[in-house]
Amino acid sequence: MARTATIERKTAETKITLTLDLDGTGVSDIQTGIGFFDHMLTGFAKHGFFDLRLSCVGDLEVDSHHTIEDVGIVLGQAIKEALGDKKGIRKVRLSYGYAYRGRVQRVRKPQRKRRDMQRVGYTFHRLSV
Repeated sequence: MARTATIERKTAETKITLTLDLDGTGVSDIQTGIGFFDHMLTGFAKHGFFDLRLSCVGDLEVDSHHTIEDVGIVLGQAIKEALGDKKGIRKVRLSYGYAYRGRVQRVRKPQRKRRDMQRVGYTFHRLSV
């Protein structure tokens, strides 16, 4: 069973097309108009061995908020669709002790006036073991 998904989303602020293959090789083609966000998504695909194609045209002349938020929504939808019935996937629960000892960083919601790079950074969780 192929674990792939293609999602399209069009709002007043963004137009997004995303294709995800969870069993890929880490190949990506990402164009959001936000260089650092593209960089982070490229790393997500590369290190997760996901193939990810993403095209987003957003109202960047106003703010990056809608682009980042809507890409997150579409990526979440694609992951959910690609996982299908989730057969063969085991859940891993993180206890406080594990998270503390493993130095899993918690992600806070960014304040509205933060710069684009900070907003993008908050989008991604980091695991430093």
